[in-house]
Amino acid sequence: MSDRRLHKSRANDTTYAPVASTSPRGARAYTRTPYVQPSTSPAPVPSSSTPLVGRPQSGYSRPRYSHVRSQSSVDYPRTETTHAVATAAIGGAFGPYSYEHSPAHTPAPLPREAQGHRRQGSVSRFTHTPSQSSHSHENREKPLPTRQPSARRPNGPAGATSTTPGGFLYDTKDPELDDELHNPSPAALRRLDRQWDLFSARGWMNMGMIILLCGGLIVLFAGYPVIVNFTKRPIYRGGYNLGGINATGQVPDLPNLPSLIDKDTPQSAKTRTGFDGQKYNLVFSDEFETEGRTFYPGDDPFWEAMDYHYWPTGDLEWYDPGQITTKNGALVITIEEIRNHDLNWRSGMIQTWNKFCFTTGYIEVAVSLPGDSVTAGFWPGAWTMGNLGRAGYGATTEGTWPYSYDACDIGTFPEQLNPDGTPTAVANAGLSKLPGQRLSACTCPGSDHPGPDVSRGRGAPEIDILEAQINTWRRHGEVSQSLQVAPFNYGYYFANSTPATVLYNDQMTALNTYRGGPYQQCISCVSEVQDGNYVLGGGGYGTYGFEYWSNRKKRSEGFVTWTLDNKEMWTATASAIQGDSVTGISERIVSEEPMYIILNLGLSPSFQSIDFKNLKFPAVMLVDYVRVYQRAGHQNVGCDPPDYPTADYINQHIVAYTNPNITTWEAANFTFPRNSLYDKC
Repeated sequence: MSDRRLHKSRANDTTYAPVASTSPRGARAYTRTPYVQPSTSPAPVPSSSTPLVGRPQSGYSRPRYSHVRSQSSVDYPRTETTHAVATAAIGGAFGPYSYEHSPAHTPAPLPREAQGHRRQGSVSRFTHTPSQSSHSHENREKPLPTRQPSARRPNGPAGATSTTPGGFLYDTKDPELDDELHNPSPAALRRLDRQWDLFSARGWMNMGMIILLCGGLIVLFAGYPVIVNFTKRPIYRGGYNLGGINATGQVPDLPNLPSLIDKDTPQSAKTRTGFDGQKYNLVFSDEFETEGRTFYPGDDPFWEAMDYHYWPTGDLEWYDPGQITTKNGALVITIEEIRNHDLNWRSGMIQTWNKFCFTTGYIEVAVSLPGDSVTAGFWPGAWTMGNLGRAGYGATTEGTWPYSYDACDIGTFPEQLNPDGTPTAVANAGLSKLPGQRLSACTCPGSDHPGPDVSRGRGAPEIDILEAQINTWRRHGEVSQSLQVAPFNYGYYFANSTPATVLYNDQMTALNTYRGGPYQQCISCVSEVQDGNYVLGGGGYGTYGFEYWSNRKKRSEGFVTWTLDNKEMWTATASAIQGDSVTGISERIVSEEPMYIILNLGLSPSFQSIDFKNLKFPAVMLVDYVRVYQRAGHQNVGCDPPDYPTADYINQHIVAYTNPNITTWEAANFTFPRNSLYDKC
């Protein structure tokens, strides 16, 4: 029984003998021979001429493989099953390198243009047949064996035979699974590019998503603004310049941005009842509480210090931005005797030109005047002027200052004279030396004019809050509070009686004896100042201001009322500046122009005699605050209001408005527009 089992187990054993090979790579082939049970007697030693089963034939050198059997195939036989697995006869269809060798699956040769690449759709994984594959990386030059079918015993069970070529299944020249990803066939790619499906669900879904995204972006950035424009209810707010004024007249508090109303302004100072009985709201204030402020160009949103010589009034000082700062809660303007710019004194002037303007309202400043109340010479000023004229820039004020005139007549002519030199009385008196109103109501159509149309007279009138002087006869301080206008009455007389002009306290206030000259008509009164309101007289502060109203639709309502220490000093009404039959001019008007603020400390013999011997330098002018109010419901803050625009005109003539050395309009390369009455259009 044991012999039978042994016989059956050996029945399919196979031995191999090398055969000649014609493979170009010199592969060896093996033939399978039936298994012969070994004899119990000692085996004869074979001669070199006799081939042994399972051993190489004569002339065959055994390959140097680590897995090759020992020289004695008899002593160490390889079983058929082991060799079948090694040669893929068993399990060849499984694993990462499995394949099925069949003539039906033999790949066709690649076309010439695709050589070097595996043809798309090929079943075989190999570039060479297994018979051409090398068994080892060590002996490429030696031929490989080829397995031969073994004879089956007639009566034995079918052996696990295979015609699959022998040899190992991996070769470095074999393609890998991902070769087609990085080494594709151009011809195959062209074929794939021509393959597409119109009814691909995935393709349509991708296209739909792209269309949806593009449509969403278009609606977001193009459609939404259009929808909002036509569906959102507009909010109407009137406002100009920084901050603006909303529909309620309130100024918005913008975080970390300058506000028109200083945060240090007391709550009690934010409203007042006017001398006209109207309620007034605060629209601008500066309390100067921040220490060390500077006012060089660009330093401050509302104020700018000047850097020039104020030649129009023959001043002796040079205005320098370094002379102005803030200290101990006040604006400090210092005048000192120091040689600079061929002048002997240096002082300061500060303006809100083209930064903050207001039209009608009440302005109040608290000032401690320089020096004392008995020594004459200093000329401190706080005043306002129309934005079309920039103080100290002579080209801009030529033909605009101090015109406040909206009639087309002789009042707009140079020197207030007709071309033939009449009226004789005016000519003989030398009443005016002005060049004529540059922006008059007589301007020819299409001419250079700020608007809103050429038929509206424009100018730069002046209203003074205070100009301080010393009454040397009474040895007492006074302030002049004035309205400067053009054209002029004959003799510069204005209607100075009640009700056209009202003085509220004739013990403190009197008409100014100075009524004007060939460059201005001065409607003015002077009022006494307390000695304690001088820096060297106690350091107190006096409050000075004026309240004014103008109405283009009803100009007879216009007036200006000046105040001192919160009391009315005097009032000039629209009737005080009516027309004059002698000179042939029409009424002058209370300013309807946007007005800006000027603070300065000057020194000029044209204003009053100077006591150089007793004046003490350096001297300072202190300003505690500046506050501007306007009637409730009539707020008009800004330098470019629609009824009296200035911005475009200034920008078109910017050289004149930025160069103080240009003293005439002609020097700035501009010409006066033609006057329809004087020049004819």
